[in-house]
Amino acid sequence: MVIPTSSSRVRIIPFQHGLGALDYAVPAGLGLAPGDAVEVPLGPRRIIGVVWDADHLDAPAVPDAKLRPVIARLDLPPLAAPLRRLIDWTADYYVAPIQAVVRMAWPSVAFLSPREFTEYRLGGPLPSRLTPERAQALERLDGRQGTARDLARLAGVSEAVIRGLVAAGTLIGETVSADASPPLPDPDHAPPQLSAQQRGVADELVAAVAAGQFAPMLLEGVTGSGKTEVYFEAVAQAIRGGGQALVMVPEIALTAPWLARFAQRFGCQPLAWHSDLKTSARRAAWAAIADGRARVVVGARSALFLPYANLKAIIVDEAHEASFKQEEGVHYHARDVAVMRGRMEDLPVVLATATPAIETQVLSQRGTYRHLVLPARFGGAELPDVQLVDMTRHPPTRGAFLSPPVVAALEQTLAAGEQSLLFLNRRGFAPLTLCRSCGHRIQCPHCTAWMVEHRLSRRLACHHCGHQTPVPAACPECGAADSLAACGPGVERIGEEVGRIFPAARTAIVTSDTITSPARAAALVQAVEQGRVDIIIGTQMVTKGYHFPDLTLVGIVDADLGLSGGDLRAGERCWQQIVQASGRAGRGAKPGRVLIQTHQPAAPLMQALKAGNADGFFAAEIAARRDLGLPPFGRLAALIISSQDAAAARAAADTLGRAAPQADGLLVLGPAPAALAMLRGRHRHRLLVQARRDLPLPAILRGWLAAVPLPPSVRVVVDVDPYSFV
Repeated sequence: MVIPTSSSRVRIIPFQHGLGALDYAVPAGLGLAPGDAVEVPLGPRRIIGVVWDADHLDAPAVPDAKLRPVIARLDLPPLAAPLRRLIDWTADYYVAPIQAVVRMAWPSVAFLSPREFTEYRLGGPLPSRLTPERAQALERLDGRQGTARDLARLAGVSEAVIRGLVAAGTLIGETVSADASPPLPDPDHAPPQLSAQQRGVADELVAAVAAGQFAPMLLEGVTGSGKTEVYFEAVAQAIRGGGQALVMVPEIALTAPWLARFAQRFGCQPLAWHSDLKTSARRAAWAAIADGRARVVVGARSALFLPYANLKAIIVDEAHEASFKQEEGVHYHARDVAVMRGRMEDLPVVLATATPAIETQVLSQRGTYRHLVLPARFGGAELPDVQLVDMTRHPPTRGAFLSPPVVAALEQTLAAGEQSLLFLNRRGFAPLTLCRSCGHRIQCPHCTAWMVEHRLSRRLACHHCGHQTPVPAACPECGAADSLAACGPGVERIGEEVGRIFPAARTAIVTSDTITSPARAAALVQAVEQGRVDIIIGTQMVTKGYHFPDLTLVGIVDADLGLSGGDLRAGERCWQQIVQASGRAGRGAKPGRVLIQTHQPAAPLMQALKAGNADGFFAAEIAARRDLGLPPFGRLAALIISSQDAAAARAAADTLGRAAPQADGLLVLGPAPAALAMLRGRHRHRLLVQARRDLPLPAILRGWLAAVPLPPSVRVVVDVDPYSFV
């Protein structure tokens, strides 16, 4: 409803950190409605804001005569009422500033007015003055193109360095359009040949999309069962109905196989939304989503809040993935918010996975989610045979990490002309570098974490803050030369071991350090499919969505690694990773096998993996959660207090601890130093809140924080439904 003009007032959420809603006067002749983007005065400045529903948001009481007028309405599609309610819910549930949630719907590119951009690429002579920063930019920008800001981000240098290379003629510019329309997928381009079982599930999904009503569904299928082809039928129905479909994936860099299958089914690529898009592509994508030209969008978490013109279905692929939980800014879980968006907009939401999260399983058991099952692999392929390798009985040779049974299996697989995968969820060469002379362990200067050696890049890196440094020639503590020893294995070290044992084998190391874009993922897929790779050594990146028919052996290098997570989901996460990795074996006509290296073969988790007893394992896990009142039977929230001043952080944590709320069914643990006691130069303490599900936890947390004034140097982060406990 348009708000009356002249003397009327309007409630605005200003895009100003730390500021709540404010009322403004509406000038005569300016019609405004909730969801409109506006420019308003704030002190001597002009800032952007959004008109909001006054009955959904409080603001300070200001007499009409003292209200300042709105300056202008901006030319942006307004945020529709269902999206505004989702924003309200997200800000409330996750105890987050509402401005931060709105900005996920209206990212900065939404406010860019030019329809054309000047982009730059290497093409001119080298600059006469080559600084280290310029040399770094030249190395990293080969084959890349973008605005000056895009290139600065890609090169890891300041925008001034890029401008200098433009002035020197090294970077040459060209004008590109930001109005390109995405291709239109054809729902009838290449309909799949589904099995009777797949067709039955697909028909249920199609009917749910056609009905146009909220319907949360769990699509559970074993690895290789064809879940993607089945939910593509729901996407096709959304297109036939003139609407849009959103497919969420945990990591956009892993979508190369998925994109190829989409193009085969629909005749073109979908529109991709992710943080690595250059500015012109991001602006064009946002506009196409907002006006409905983009019919199918594939993206990670940030795609969820975009202002779709006519959204008809949401698919959350690999819905069990922990990476759907945002760990910076607004700490939301995209899987759960996707379900809420479906509820707000009256549309079906499909959670597709081979290893459903416990929270999802419980909601399915209660009947909240409809449970659709694909229990068998497509085309008669069998699930792989799983065996445990007891590392106490079959230890590797000194200095090695692969047991004799795994080495023998690799040798047999190579002799048969088939492919193998070695899975270890640890990047780099070694997780710790130790001085043999003085015992010094090289630690990140900004975090309480060891520096990880990356031998491929010849650097030590912190996996928490990103700090990097060359590997020193001598111990930085005692000065002893050639005294540094790499301790423990990462995937690079396993790759080195494989190279020593099988020098003729062609290997590929697959981690977030090597597969940094969809293009690199596509190159990996092509190499494996063409038989140019014999052994893949990878982290969890290689467990998601890859289909290699000639890959018949999977070796889990350290199955015990996931059991040391120190949180309630450690066992569940370990199960999911190993099952997903194991699912890469035997997906074609050739049978597969899995060897799991463990020092704890009698552990219930290992026995369940060997027997394929998912029901028994999860029944025990769910019972334990129920007995302890842990999610999904209770609720958790973490408060992380940090400051560059160690004493200030500790004092603030103690103050919050003394002011902790008390109520029946509410338990506050801490404060205590965080497991990662320093991160990016900030000292950290944590409190953990456990609450019954019927308690109004967000209101309790807000009241608690509002009652405790803290100095500006202290930052408090609220993490509702935490996945990280460090």
